Amino acid sequence: MKQKKIPMRSCVVTKEKYPKQELIRIVRTKDGNIMVDPTGKINGKGAYLKKDITVFEKAKKTKILDKILEVNIDENIYDELNNLIK
Repeated sequence: MKQKKIPMRSCVVTKEKYPKQELIRIVRTKDGNIMVDPTGKINGKGAYLKKDITVFEKAKKTKILDKILEVNIDENIYDELNNLIK
């Protein structure tokens, strides 16, 4: 029997590849809204973060999500990410 392929994605901070379920997806929709995407299926430009508090803190400090998604990310998005990771 053929094994099911596990989708791999890269964390924007560590640049390491992980299975999609081990990462959190942040999406910029066509309207320019930023959302945390727990399903991984919302249309738009996405960025993945490892579910690790140190990776989250580094992403917030360096503002890498702002650069990748090409928009200023609001503080409440970071709060939502922080709650998901903890």
